[in-house]
Amino acid sequence: MTFLSAIILLGIIIFVHEIGHFLSAKLVGVRVLKFSLGFGPKIIGKRYGDTEYLISSIPFGGYVKMLGEHREEVLVEEEKARSYTHQPVWKRFIIVSSGPLFNLLFALVIFVCIFLHGLPVLLPEVGEVLTGSPAERAGVIKGDTIVAIDDSQITQWGEMTKIIHNSPGRSLNLKVKRQTEIMTVPIVPEKRKVKDIFGEEREIGLIGIKPSGNTLKRQEGLIKAIGNAVMRTWEISALTVVAVAKLIQRVIPMETIGGPILILQMAGEQASLGLLNFFIFMAIINVNIGILNLLPIPILDGGHILFLGIEAVRRKPLSDKLITVAQRVGLAIILFIMVFALYNDIMRIITGKPIP
Repeated sequence: MTFLSAIILLGIIIFVHEIGHFLSAKLVGVRVLKFSLGFGPKIIGKRYGDTEYLISSIPFGGYVKMLGEHREEVLVEEEKARSYTHQPVWKRFIIVSSGPLFNLLFALVIFVCIFLHGLPVLLPEVGEVLTGSPAERAGVIKGDTIVAIDDSQITQWGEMTKIIHNSPGRSLNLKVKRQTEIMTVPIVPEKRKVKDIFGEEREIGLIGIKPSGNTLKRQEGLIKAIGNAVMRTWEISALTVVAVAKLIQRVIPMETIGGPILILQMAGEQASLGLLNFFIFMAIINVNIGILNLLPIPILDGGHILFLGIEAVRRKPLSDKLITVAQRVGLAIILFIMVFALYNDIMRIITGKPIP
């Protein structure tokens, strides 16, 4: 089940990315010679029209091969109109950027469907009050429901914790429902230093309560689902960019980088928790792939976009020699990251470290 889940996950992500390149190439009039899921030797293939559609032996990737991708290709005059290199910069930009864009749009669609289906949200019900905490001193007891903080209405636990975390040392008025009675409870969250997901210390406010664990399935209408999906996709995109920056700064240790084995493990783990978890994981990985492909590293889509930007400013393409050298450097970087990620995966298996 784990292996099958990973193959399904990777297959869909690769297909979405490559179909973006494929459809945009067709849209702007470029001839596509091959559309492959996977790299390496062909397993099966079939030609329809101008394009041969393939499933290849190495599943961790895919490619779209277009006519005239390289300037050194010899083309007859009538082929140049459908050649990639003979297209204006704006058309080539559309082709290159469509892969990552499709990954982001696909993640957005998944999130819209998830919000329409409904997500279980943790209710703001108090399940435990810690001894000596601000909540205990203020008179909050087990079974209370927080319905508002100052002028903000509270419908789920996350809304409450966000306000409290952002208010260390500041007086708040909690509107608490106890059975049928609603009362106002003044409280000051105590300051506490904690480590965030990147291991950096930050100061938050805490009042010393734990949730009851009761949840409610919340479904959104189409407009609100789209708005929430856009926000969620943006948040994950921003988090991915910040994570890359933190890796470069060595704030996040390199040991946290994972490769195909980690994806296989996590895909299986999420699938075992249900389809909802699996689709959320798929959306997150799509966002990660989309953003990482936009990094300005030669050989990635972001590197090609960088070259096109330089070409647009110079009004002439970079030399073949410079592009070749840059792509070799980019390939070396990507291979190093892949080998390092695979090494981390293997060391997690050997040492028994948990999935990050």
